[in-house]
Amino acid sequence: MKKTDKKHEKLIVGALTEVCGVALDEVAGFQWLTHRVKYSHFPGSLSVHCIFATQSELSDALLAKQDDFLRSLIGEKLRAVGIPLKDIARQVRFDTEEACALEHGGRWQDRLR
Repeated sequence: MKKTDKKHEKLIVGALTEVCGVALDEVAGFQWLTHRVKYSHFPGSLSVHCIFATQSELSDALLAKQDDFLRSLIGEKLRAVGIPLKDIARQVRFDTEEACALEHGGRWQDRLR
């Protein structure tokens, strides 16, 4: 990882840590988030995965437009550190612990490939 990649990683982690804190307080069912990135194709390759416990909780959040709230918050926090998302609808995704357990035996590394 190049020095600039490490700098970007630190900025991303900081911004997403803030998002996570807000989401845990304000979005029912939200559990955690993570990100993936290929720095050779940055920032277009950056993807953020917002994880809920169950499909029911995710469905409720989608009905309440909490996906829009999370996308907006993620975009805002990343822009604030100089990392704009080019296609936020594609780059912010939603998933559940329940689905990962059923489809990938709880192995998030396999699921997020």
